Order: sequence, then C-alpha cells, then structure tokens
Amino acid sequence: MARSSPPAERVTVTMPSELVAGIDRIERNRSRFIAEAVRHELQRRQRLELLRSLEAPHPDTAANAALGLAAWAEGLPSGDDDLLDPFSGAAVRWIPESGWQESEP
Repeated sequence: MARSSPPAERVTVTMPSELVAGIDRIERNRSRFIAEAVRHELQRRQRLELLRSLEAPHPDTAANAALGLAAWAEGLPSGDDDLLDPFSGAAVRWIPESGWQESEP
C-alpha cells in the first residue's frame, strides 16, 4: 500500500538572498529543505517547552501532583481506568526551587 504525503500548502516566504544562495548550494529542492528545517525547529522548540514545563510546572500540574496520581486516575471516565497504572514507576514530588524529585514511597 502506497503511503500518501500529507496535504501541502503553498506559502510565500521572504528571506535574505544569502540564505537562499546557501540553500541552493546544498539542496536542489528549496521547499523540501525549508520544510525539513522548519520541522527540526518545531521539534527543538517543543523540547525546550517541555524542559521549561518540567522546571516550572503549570499550577494545575502541581495541584494534581499534590492530589496524587491514584486519586487523579480515579477521576478518569468509565472505561479509561486501564490507561495507566498509578502504582508503577517512581514516586516524585515537586520541591520549589529544586523541581521534581524522587520521593520515598
């Protein structure tokens, strides 16, 4: 079965001519090169956002952590209770100025 490409959209981008010349020196297909560069940058920013959220979690996340995963899991809709095992993994707790720290069970 052939794999189809996601739908594409035409966009107009203005960039300095030296960047265009640099792309042309190493890649024949500008669109592919730019798409790969944008994809890479989006992934990089998502990783940075995840790291920021781990360093300073959203207040709701801290509240859920205080409540405990088992209590949170009890609030899942019927039929979704097998999505996670709240007793697997390591217990962690949020310590201001230190971040998430493994805690004793």
